[in-house]
Amino acid sequence: MAIPAVLVVVPLGMLFILSGLIVNLIQAVFFILVRPLSKNMYRRINKIVAELLWLELIWLIDWWAGVKVEVYTDSETFQLMGKEHALLICNHRSDIDWLVGWIVAQRSGCLGSTLAIMKKAAKCLPVIGWSMWFSDYLFLERNWAKDESTLQSGFRQLEDFSLPFWLALFVEGTRFTQAKLLAAQNYAASRGLPIPRNVLIPRTKGFVSAVSHMRSFVPAIYDCTVAVPRNQHPPTMLRIFRAQSSVVKVQIRRHSMQELPETVDGIAQWCKDVFVTKDALLERYFCKDSFSDLQQQDIGRPKKSLFVVISWICLLVYCIVIFFQWSSLLSSWEGIAFSAIFLVLVTIVMQILIQSSESEGSTPVSILPQDLTEEEKLLQK
Repeated sequence: MAIPAVLVVVPLGMLFILSGLIVNLIQAVFFILVRPLSKNMYRRINKIVAELLWLELIWLIDWWAGVKVEVYTDSETFQLMGKEHALLICNHRSDIDWLVGWIVAQRSGCLGSTLAIMKKAAKCLPVIGWSMWFSDYLFLERNWAKDESTLQSGFRQLEDFSLPFWLALFVEGTRFTQAKLLAAQNYAASRGLPIPRNVLIPRTKGFVSAVSHMRSFVPAIYDCTVAVPRNQHPPTMLRIFRAQSSVVKVQIRRHSMQELPETVDGIAQWCKDVFVTKDALLERYFCKDSFSDLQQQDIGRPKKSLFVVISWICLLVYCIVIFFQWSSLLSSWEGIAFSAIFLVLVTIVMQILIQSSESEGSTPVSILPQDLTEEEKLLQK
């Protein structure tokens, strides 16, 4: 990590970690005291509490780095966003696709009730992973023998979710890189499948399970396509901390859940066809600079995240000043050493969080699935 980045990451890291630990503590208290009595009441409270942390990341995108998220969808879909349950499927183009999703969710009023299906290691990430666990995110081991029951249990838990929620599923299973694309192209060529150019081959078993179990209470699928202009560096957490701006384009097409086939094979093929269409859209954009035939919607840049960050800064600075006055911590070598160790720990934790978001640290491509029908192998990758 370069020195200029450290100078930014450490103070922002202190803000995020200290405020995050407070949020995690509040979540834990309500999880123990309220959830056993009323799951719906707990979810309503947790939505507000979780947003106090997640809005800090929205602030990083909106106000610190100035990343511009352009949303393309029809007016009817735009009006429904945030007012209904929805299953989101999206290509995994950059390191911060999940944050882009949070931006759109925040504009739609459902940031605190946005969920995702993620790998199990994510829930162990300090602060952010813990907040996701308290918020009913689904975590998988990428072993279908174990994950099938985890998904089914998780979907059943969502049946009585009273708030409009979005459940995000990255069906490619890993972030896009050129190495992974080459592996997918070789596999597709060997199987006589359409050869992808801008997406990976979707792994459909989790999607099939989601549709089969949630068809009765989730009315829509949001088919999201994310693209970054080729003349720009794709956004990463490190670039965001360095206040380096970029543009991210998102197209959202709404499909009624009832439009999907009833059979397992039919649902899987529907998902594969959607990704063939995504690939064609992205190819047209990269070749002709024409992204979407849908209308660009004005999602604005609300000041709520700015207000939350300023409030956290004021509260934490006040508490730190009071603490140092009370403890005289900096008046001894032991206190100075303790403060230095704390700053080192903050740097290490932030380094872990940044590295966990990087595509280089995602699923390797050394092993390709031997058969697309053997979904267990796909999910284990």
